[in-house]
Amino acid sequence: MNSARKSILAVIFSVSVFSLTYGLSAPLITLQLADMAYGESTIGLNAAMHALGVFAIAPFLPKLFRQFTPLTLMCTSLVAIAVLFLLFPYTPVPVWFVLRFGLGVFTEIIMVLTETWLNDSTVEQARGKTMALYTAGMSLGFASGPLILALMGSDNAFPFIAGAAISLLAVALIVKAGMVRQPGEHVTPTGYRQSLQLAFLAIVATALNAAIEVAGMNFLSLYAMNLGWVESQATLLISVLMFGAIVLQLPLGWLADKMDRRLLMTILATISALGALIWPFLLPIPWLAYCLLFVWGGVFVGIYTVAITWVGSQFRGAQLAGIYAAMSVAWGTGALFGPLLGGLAMDLTTHGLPYLTAILCALFAILSLRKTAAALIREQD
Repeated sequence: MNSARKSILAVIFSVSVFSLTYGLSAPLITLQLADMAYGESTIGLNAAMHALGVFAIAPFLPKLFRQFTPLTLMCTSLVAIAVLFLLFPYTPVPVWFVLRFGLGVFTEIIMVLTETWLNDSTVEQARGKTMALYTAGMSLGFASGPLILALMGSDNAFPFIAGAAISLLAVALIVKAGMVRQPGEHVTPTGYRQSLQLAFLAIVATALNAAIEVAGMNFLSLYAMNLGWVESQATLLISVLMFGAIVLQLPLGWLADKMDRRLLMTILATISALGALIWPFLLPIPWLAYCLLFVWGGVFVGIYTVAITWVGSQFRGAQLAGIYAAMSVAWGTGALFGPLLGGLAMDLTTHGLPYLTAILCALFAILSLRKTAAALIREQD
């Protein structure tokens, strides 16, 4: 295996650490706070600190990427995450708000840095497959967090220690594989307004992905239990959905290298909207529900895969970092408001979660179709 491929695989593993910290810390901290008799408002405010960390660091990312090497930023962020995880079991709850804010800051650096570096490091012919591996790695991290929690329990320090150990393992892999600065990283970065103009569709796709993904992680099991599922089977639905998001990214990445990526986003969003409308009819039948969510998870997460692939094909270096920074703010916004909308929808109707998902995906499909048609007309002219 050549050094470039080793570096790409090491970077993909590192981004799995980003998603694992979220997939592990979100339920772990929630359960521990609940065990200490803290109310839902306190738990929700603590969870919001992660998104606030994202918002706080995002404007400074392009400057950081110019001043420091990718290897320095990546290793510093991974070590910081390890330290933050180790501090949780040994600090009082008020400090947890600061630690959660720190997790948002350093995981955001990893997310934007890896997306930028991978897109600059791959050739156009393989961009879709590379970014599909990236998204699959992210989904694997989200799925691994609850698995670690299930194996170790939530009433001790071991899950925090495991998260720290995995972060330090990623440091070792990155240092060994290397992470060379790519050409074009000294280009003047785009600001948020220009980023919105250049990559509006991809930024909206990121917000959509975060809103539905985080809402699903919080409410999918509860929705299934409201329909009569037992807790263990309802929780498994999330794992099945995430497993579909892992497995199906490679064929979707291959497809993204063969056709217009904006059109592909429109198709995937349309399928996701229609698929969500089928949830209420198939969830009463467990084996059909598992099959549906496996496929649906892959198709829906594919929207984000294609979005970051398209952005990577259009921009380079610090310009790309500026757009990814804007996308990261969109991710934080979606992660913040997705659960709020999901809870409101479920309060209104039993099937509020699939209905909300279908509406959001359909609105994005319409937006994507309009943007794609306008772009094709401009290209023909």
